[in-house]
Amino acid sequence: MNKFLIFISLLFSPVLYASSLSSCSLNGVNLYGKVKVVEHFATFKVKVVRNFADLKVKEVAHFADKCGEWQFVNNFEDFSIQYVDAFEDFSIMKVDNFPGID
Repeated sequence: MNKFLIFISLLFSPVLYASSLSSCSLNGVNLYGKVKVVEHFATFKVKVVRNFADLKVKEVAHFADKCGEWQFVNNFEDFSIQYVDAFEDFSIMKVDNFPGID
C-alpha cells in the first residue's frame, strides 16, 4: 500500500512537471522569434503577470532573435501561445527594455 501512495504523490508532484527556462527554451522550443496567439492547441499556455515572471517579453517589429523578444504574427510562427489565468506553462511580463530571464 505504501508504494501505491508514493507513486500517487510522485505522479501529482509539481516538481516533476516544472520546467526550467534558464536556457531561454522550453521543451526544445526557443522562447524568442515569431509568435502567434491562438485560442486552442497552443504550443505554450502563458499567464501575464506584473511581478516575478518566468520570462520578460519585449514585442518587436523585426528580428526577434534574442531571449524574450517576440514578434507577433498571423502566419509562419515559430511557436504559438494561449493566454490563460491558471495552469500555465510559464508566466510572462511585458516590458519595454531588458527582455529575457533574470
